[in-house]
Amino acid sequence: MSGPTVLLVEDEGGARRALSEYLERRGYNVDEAATAQEAIRLWDAHRADLVLLDLGLPDLDGVDVIKRIRREATTPIIILSARGDERDKIGGLEAGADDYLTKPFATDELNARIRAVLRRAGGPDADVQGCLRLGVIEMDQVRRSVSVAGEPVRLTPREYELLKVLLSNQGRVLTKARLLRAVWGLAYAEESTYLHVYVNRLRRKLSAAAGAGTVGASIEGLIETEPGIGYRVADNESVSDTGA
Repeated sequence: MSGPTVLLVEDEGGARRALSEYLERRGYNVDEAATAQEAIRLWDAHRADLVLLDLGLPDLDGVDVIKRIRREATTPIIILSARGDERDKIGGLEAGADDYLTKPFATDELNARIRAVLRRAGGPDADVQGCLRLGVIEMDQVRRSVSVAGEPVRLTPREYELLKVLLSNQGRVLTKARLLRAVWGLAYAEESTYLHVYVNRLRRKLSAAAGAGTVGASIEGLIETEPGIGYRVADNESVSDTGA
């Protein structure tokens, strides 16, 4: 088969087999692992295009698998996490995972997340002119300007940097600590109130520039809150699906 190879790491046999069969029907090649050690061995042998990783493994913490892969590659990693494990999700994302899904999840949602991370892995989000685009939002990094449907948006330097980080990671979950470090620096890594205030400002300014009606409302919702974790900005494919 010529489709992407997925390394599926799940210790529960029934769930692993069901997911493997689903992925194979969608055209993916699947390597299955029930333990962290087996996952690392298969990773070394085949270098999969994507890793689906349950964190609760019987021999090692799933975060150890993430760190091992991240020493050598930027291969997309999606965490498969039990409900309520916010601390584990944050740890996995901080270690280098790209996204997470909370069990139980719909297989169609899993397929959408896989497509999104593989799409992002194909190249940078900025075009050759250095512009970042999300639907009708455009950021010109050369001129340090932002517009919505051609309407200029006045942002403070911090708001601009925050939007730049979000647009550079479309579809990816970004933890609060990561955003704070990227925009404010290491000293502010625990100041989540800053982030809450600035995200709300961004939402309001982008929505106001889009104007009243459904477009303005959909623009405000592009920056999604991941409760207890951080934020995710939509990607262009999902935006085009909603018409924003």
